[in-house]
Amino acid sequence: MTVKHVLFVLTNTAHIGPQQRRTGYFFAEVAHPWEVLDHAGIAVEFASPLGGTPPEDAYDETDPAQRAFRESDAFRRMARSRKLSEIDVADYDAIFFPGGLGPMGDIATDPDVKQAVLRAWNAGKIVSAVCHGPVAFAGVKLEDGTPFLKGRRVTSFSNAEEDGYAKADVPFLLESALVDEGARYEKAGLWEAKVVVDGRLMTGQNPASGAPLAREIVTALKREAA
Repeated sequence: MTVKHVLFVLTNTAHIGPQQRRTGYFFAEVAHPWEVLDHAGIAVEFASPLGGTPPEDAYDETDPAQRAFRESDAFRRMARSRKLSEIDVADYDAIFFPGGLGPMGDIATDPDVKQAVLRAWNAGKIVSAVCHGPVAFAGVKLEDGTPFLKGRRVTSFSNAEEDGYAKADVPFLLESALVDEGARYEKAGLWEAKVVVDGRLMTGQNPASGAPLAREIVTALKREAA
């Protein structure tokens, strides 16, 4: 079977908000999906808007999956992430945007991110994100000017979750932003796992949703290969 490839697109934002809160990608939201994909024999590569070493947040050394990722070759490769503008995302079978607060600072508005989402979608690829990662889809417009999200089923970190986490630090509430673009937003309870699959668009609500989302990606890629 031909090896499938997933491109993780990470944030370069290390601080956010009026108090300059330290942030980056949420470690579990990279480690848990990577573990699922790696065990399934799917190759993972890494990019970011600026390239280089993405800043991290919330590493938990008591989590075996996070420890395994930190000790992996993949983690070392991630420290040399490729610049997104130098990559053709159509070369990959799926793209994935992990969360953390960092994406609210750069993934939210970066033009190369928006172009990558549209390029991957138009090439028939899986487009996926978890937690704050779906901010990558905000502002993406189809060729006719319609918002990419209009009428599509999605989830993301909810307003209720943000209220107790980082409402003072983020520039806007992600759930509200997705709804404003016409998304059909769905959510579970606070910090409960929730994955929404709408064809090739796959999203997870929060850190608990990273591994379940990756399992949906694996299922879809194996179905393609069958």
